[in-house]
Amino acid sequence: MRAIIPVAGLGSRLKPHTHTIPKVLLNVGGKPILGHILDKLIEENIFKATFIYGHLGELIKTYVNENYKSIDAVFIEQEKLEGLGHAIYTAIPTFDEEELFIILGDTVFDVDLKNVFHEKISSLGIKRVDDPSRFGVAIMNNGRIEKLIEKPKDKVSDLALVGLYYITNSNALIKSLTTLVEKNIRTRGELQLTDALQLMIEDGEVMKTFNVDGWYDCGKPETLLSTNQFLLTLKANKTTKDFPSVVIIPPVFISESAIVENSVIGPFTTISDDAKVYNAVIRNSIIGTSAEVARTMLENSIIGNNSIIKGNYKKLNTGDSSEIDFY
Repeated sequence: MRAIIPVAGLGSRLKPHTHTIPKVLLNVGGKPILGHILDKLIEENIFKATFIYGHLGELIKTYVNENYKSIDAVFIEQEKLEGLGHAIYTAIPTFDEEELFIILGDTVFDVDLKNVFHEKISSLGIKRVDDPSRFGVAIMNNGRIEKLIEKPKDKVSDLALVGLYYITNSNALIKSLTTLVEKNIRTRGELQLTDALQLMIEDGEVMKTFNVDGWYDCGKPETLLSTNQFLLTLKANKTTKDFPSVVIIPPVFISESAIVENSVIGPFTTISDDAKVYNAVIRNSIIGTSAEVARTMLENSIIGNNSIIKGNYKKLNTGDSSEIDFY
């Protein structure tokens, strides 16, 4: 089986971080988003992967090649961002396996895929959502997908596609993607993978769904932090490094190479490689690689790589009935 991983998105909702680093390399729970995905693939014995890159793609190549040497990685550039269907279409020359597993590069998931793969039936990951208008959705009939609709205006189904696609017939996918591109079939101005999969269904391909309760989107600051919370709860760092002047409120991740002194860390805080934290209180936050944070209190914050954040403590001597506001 080959994994197909689109990682070309600009990450517009995560600026300014994505000005200098691809969204999929942002740190959550102690490692880049992409690292969590690749760990899951290796766990499922998937060692072939195609990465469809664009913005800052060289950084993605370097990360994969240096940290995941066991993966047979191929990199394809998506020169024009014309939708997810177009991204997968550009990867067709690498389809050397009958079975494919497509996974969006900004999605962290927790699901047992062994039963899904064992059935040998094309299956799409779904989750029930309150607002399906932001997703592709599946309409079911007797346990099979009857129809797929991308971002429906009306609530025809609450079964949202969450970015996990197991395809057992890569030739059928190639045919539908080629039709999509040659006939320029677009939804909301883009070539959608959902539309290509619908063409497969219309041609007789049987597709099912599998539930993904543990699905965590990393597309916005608030969802990045919530994903960080989930990962830390799942596997908080068991560091052997001693931080004698630090109060740690788990779950947290503190890199072995970080320096943390005279601080309160946690809960739900990630401190990345080579970061320096002094005299600070930090909770529900992500501190990037080589960042420095001193003399401040942070909550619900994402501090980028190589950033420096320094505050000032105050000394007060107030009389009765005083009111002081700091802005």
